[in-house]
Amino acid sequence: MVDYELLPNLSENLLGTLNNNNEYHDIIIEVGNDPNVKTFRAHMIILNCRSPYLQRILSTNKKSDDGALVHIKLTDISPDNFDIILKYIYGGRLSLKEYDTSVIIKILVVASKLGLKELTPYLESFLIENKGNWMEQNFNIIYQTSFDDDSFSQLQKYCNDLISKDPSKIFNSPNFSTIPEKLLVSLIQNKNAQMRVVQIWEHVIKWGLAQNPELPSNTKEFTKDQFIALENTLKNIIPLIKFREMNSKEFSKKVKPFRKILSEDSFDDLLDYFLDSDNEKSEPSTSKEISETNIDSKIITLQQAELISKWIDKSDESTTSYKFKLLYRGSHETIDGFDAFKEFHEKCDNKSRTVTIIKVKNGNEIFGGYNPIEWKSNGYGITKDSFIFCFKNNNNIQSHVVDEKNA
Repeated sequence: MVDYELLPNLSENLLGTLNNNNEYHDIIIEVGNDPNVKTFRAHMIILNCRSPYLQRILSTNKKSDDGALVHIKLTDISPDNFDIILKYIYGGRLSLKEYDTSVIIKILVVASKLGLKELTPYLESFLIENKGNWMEQNFNIIYQTSFDDDSFSQLQKYCNDLISKDPSKIFNSPNFSTIPEKLLVSLIQNKNAQMRVVQIWEHVIKWGLAQNPELPSNTKEFTKDQFIALENTLKNIIPLIKFREMNSKEFSKKVKPFRKILSEDSFDDLLDYFLDSDNEKSEPSTSKEISETNIDSKIITLQQAELISKWIDKSDESTTSYKFKLLYRGSHETIDGFDAFKEFHEKCDNKSRTVTIIKVKNGNEIFGGYNPIEWKSNGYGITKDSFIFCFKNNNNIQSHVVDEKNA
């Protein structure tokens, strides 16, 4: 018998002592803040052995001679998260599949606080290997979490690699407006953004307006003080924008409405520059070629894949180079309807930004749809960015969501 085969029994026995309210408990832990407070009974010797953080607290809370239970408070941890961690402390096991990604991140933070050094890198690895799509969609949460704690070295590397190799994913993420200024600066300074300056400027304005939700959506309605507020928000960002890499049309349409957030001298210099015909640039070439290696499909062509990319970008021009990764392929000849449904969700559940393509048997019609949010076997999500499309002969039909609640 291999030694570790005995460990499950030990784990069950220790969990049993945690769940069994008997006289052997010698500590009460009050966790959380009003109104969300819960008390836990535990054993000092186990907490002392398993958590350096709790060990330090317990060193100043010795047992009294009268047999009274030691009482400590942990106000900066939620009861739900502590319950998960306490069971791990006793049983040495943690099944992560039953928890949402946001909960796993909270567990990671608590594990680090309690000094559970073997659990922290395990949780980081699990997130990176299994929750990549979620982390890209919610990069602001991962970024802030990883750099709030020096011990999250794996997540910090993940963030730095994504910023360095594919910053456009962060620019185009649904939660872009919530990223911290420090991250926005890193994205703008990155040479791998593969975005035109005018697009970066549009994202900067979007971010600045999001930090000032009281501002009108129309700049014509801005007061002087409101322009000043936006200028102050973007004072560290504007100097990083390479305005002269725009063409005059882009400058006039996208920058001129916000001229009051630029210094008068800067705007006059830029205006002189773009009025000089010698500096006029032709329309920048933004079409990104989708190579054979970027699409593995037996149904659509490279040209159709590029058209889908434009629809995703909501642009007449392809501004992003997408790599299409095949998740699932099936046909009526190899699998029946129920099995196809089951296998589809096994392959695609919890995956976001997916394109589904179906070809009609013995026909030329190709139907498909784009889903920016994660697939779920049960229930549905709400989004205004999904769409369906049809390719038939030389006609291309696309239909965006009108009412996201009934899409």
